[in-house]
Amino acid sequence: MAASPHLLERIKESFELLTNMENQYNTFDSFYKNYFLVGHQHKHTKLFHFLAIALAIIFGVAFLLTLIFWFLALAILTGYGLSIISHYLFEKNKPATYEYPVYSFFSAFRMFFETLIGRHKIL
Repeated sequence: MAASPHLLERIKESFELLTNMENQYNTFDSFYKNYFLVGHQHKHTKLFHFLAIALAIIFGVAFLLTLIFWFLALAILTGYGLSIISHYLFEKNKPATYEYPVYSFFSAFRMFFETLIGRHKIL
């Protein structure tokens, strides 16, 4: 069954809106340093994000190895769920995902790997 032209147009408009929102920052590095890290200053927020990404990676790999879709659902739910909850519990701000979904997705992974090498304290 083919998608209606109206549906395809709405999808295109949504993608353009997301792309334009991300372009408010000249570079990903600018977004990460001037927006993402500013909204992630509490060590418990960083801890929740670290755990969220670690679990998302584990469940994502489990999905790729087994093709059991529950693992994919768990990867998405833990990855976003724990991260979003931490903003309301500790940071008292709105998650970057709501306004900048693409940049914030990659920023969460960058912060995860920077935490692994000791750039961010979570304990």
